[in-house]
Amino acid sequence: MPRGGPEDRGPLTVPMGQVRTWRRLDLPALEDFAEDGQAFHGRVQVDEAVPWSTEYRIAFGEEWSTLETTVSVQRAGRSRKLLLRREPSGRWLADDCEVEACRGALDVDLGVTPSTNTSAIRRLGLAVGASAELTATWVRFPDLTVQPLPQRYTRLAERTYLYESLRDGVVVFHARLEVDGTGLVERYEGLFERIA
Repeated sequence: MPRGGPEDRGPLTVPMGQVRTWRRLDLPALEDFAEDGQAFHGRVQVDEAVPWSTEYRIAFGEEWSTLETTVSVQRAGRSRKLLLRREPSGRWLADDCEVEACRGALDVDLGVTPSTNTSAIRRLGLAVGASAELTATWVRFPDLTVQPLPQRYTRLAERTYLYESLRDGVVVFHARLEVDGTGLVERYEGLFERIA
């Protein structure tokens, strides 16, 4: 667990909604997360050799397609920010520069949180046994690089999904996701578990 526990990170301020906490399973990190209508808010503290933290806000349309994402990263006394917008035309702009490879994507995938798996699950609305492929606009952390990431979701049971990331149609990563009744991830195999 990070040296700073939940009480040391200060409250996550959002207009409304219950704060939930995820713990990373592959490195010492915690995320406080809250949902406010069609927006997600999160703050992540990562206690690596050089500790860093990030805060994000994602605004979604009515069908859980991403409209806008703001992210800031604090590391080694420096701050970096990213504003990512999806235009109605399907263009993605990162700090007002188009990311052409992501054109047409509907989902953002922040590599630091399982919350963006939840928004994709909600948008897809899969029946048990069904699967769907999509390309997400993937943000890597802590460097905030942006690139397309082909993915596939398969609904294995009422509250269980298989997530796969693809390269040239070949699965390069997969994990089981267990969700609650709202589709919010409770456990992401090998990476995250909800603790509060």
